[in-house]
Amino acid sequence: MELLTSLMALAGGVLLRLVLPAAVTITAVHFLRRLDARWQAQGQIRSRVASSAAVGPACWELMGCPDERRLHCPASVSGGPCWQAFRSADGALRESCLVCRIFLQAPIPAVATRSSV
Repeated sequence: MELLTSLMALAGGVLLRLVLPAAVTITAVHFLRRLDARWQAQGQIRSRVASSAAVGPACWELMGCPDERRLHCPASVSGGPCWQAFRSADGALRESCLVCRIFLQAPIPAVATRSSV
C-alpha cells in the first residue's frame, strides 16, 4: 500500500511539474498563433484598402513629370501614396511632401474600433 501511495505521489508530482506547464504552454502558443494570423489578415486587408483609396491626382501629373522620369520614379512604381515612396530611412517625410496638395488632401486613415455590445 505504501508503494502505491509513493507511486501516486510521484505521478502527481510529474503531472504538476511537467505535464501541466507543457499543456499551458502549448495552449498559449496555439492561441497566439491564431491571434497573429488574424492580425496579419486584418493588416493585409487594411493595406489593400489604404492603397486603393482615392488620393487624388497622381504626383507626376501634378508636378508635370515626363514619361521617362516617371518610369523610374519610386512613387509611380510603388502603387501606394507618393509620400510613402519618398520617406527617408528613419521614416521622416520630405519637406516638399508636407506642403504638397496631394498629401494635404489625402484622407486621414481611420482606426477601426469594435463596437461594444
